[in-house]
Amino acid sequence: QVQLVESGGGLVQAGGSLRLSCAASGRTFSTGGMGWFRQAPGREREFVAAITWSGGDTLLGDSVKGRFTISRDYAKNTVYLQMNRLNPEDTALYYCASTFAWQTTARATDYDYWGQGTQVTVSA
Repeated sequence: QVQLVESGGGLVQAGGSLRLSCAASGRTFSTGGMGWFRQAPGREREFVAAITWSGGDTLLGDSVKGRFTISRDYAKNTVYLQMNRLNPEDTALYYCASTFAWQTTARATDYDYWGQGTQVTVSA
């Protein structure tokens, strides 16, 4: 069993930055990969970023490359999403998810557990 709780969302002006956190609990946290997805109203869920259990490999969605970074802190059982140069198109509900897969994956169906989401709103 894995439990995930996101935090760090909020309202920010275009060009600003936010850092999202995902606190994880459960025995599988250290052996599974983690990912971030987002979903805006009327749109399908979109892959944002992923990181392996070791933290040695990451994957970023095309729309966020060069602006977002994903990292992992084993001591705090937490995964972070640093978001820079935000624009209104980044407005969405951001979800943290975990997978038992050993490799990074952008497919939502590969993830087994999901958090409740944290809202990010970017004003023009």
